[in-house]
Amino acid sequence: MMVTDTQRPLIELCVEGIDGLLAAQAAGADRVELCASLVEGGITPSLGTVRVALERATIPFHVIVRPRGGDFLYSEAEYQSMLADIGALRDLGVAGIVVGCLTADGAIDEARMSELVRAAGPLNVTCHRAFDMTRDPAEALEALIRCKVGRVLTSGHRDTALEGVDLLARLVRQAGARIIILGCGGLAPDNIGEVRRQTGLTEMHFAALADVPSAMRYRNPHVGMGGTDLDREYRNTVTDQDLAAATIAAARV
Repeated sequence: MMVTDTQRPLIELCVEGIDGLLAAQAAGADRVELCASLVEGGITPSLGTVRVALERATIPFHVIVRPRGGDFLYSEAEYQSMLADIGALRDLGVAGIVVGCLTADGAIDEARMSELVRAAGPLNVTCHRAFDMTRDPAEALEALIRCKVGRVLTSGHRDTALEGVDLLARLVRQAGARIIILGCGGLAPDNIGEVRRQTGLTEMHFAALADVPSAMRYRNPHVGMGGTDLDREYRNTVTDQDLAAATIAAARV
């Protein structure tokens, strides 16, 4: 699929917390996916974070509703917490939510997804990369359309968009005007333009992340707050504004 110069892609940045949101909008992003704990692929941020984001944001942001890392097969208690989070986010007035539920056999959980969409009411609803863990992407896309989901975030069932470019192009054709394909997966200044040209994507998503050392002067080498990487306590992952701006510019060439 060829993309004409007049088709300016919408760019969404995946960020962690308020500082990430501020960096993304300064870099020229059109929209943000607001998360906590990107080291786990993103989980639901606190309501305090969302409230401050609403005060500081000059662009729309969608909030991930994911109670934990790991798979997308949720217990009933986890699912009820997702419904409660969606209700709170709707009441706060965010632009949208990002969510996904699967069945154990790798299909979209249509009953739960339909209920989550209903709970969201007027909010935009995106299915996140739970989609990339489905057994049959073509059928999963039709399931999301039946659930009235507005867009789906996908790397084409591969680690990167470059690897998944053929499926991404097929999904764009299959979707037509019924649902938006939001392409992602390792997008950077040196490949985002090519992915866009080969797929016809009108919306693209990436996280321009960089690790920076902590400003802490005192460091206790004997204690870690989780896992075995003790240095992680003194290393922060942030949105790199310059990298974000360069990637956005490359997408719009």
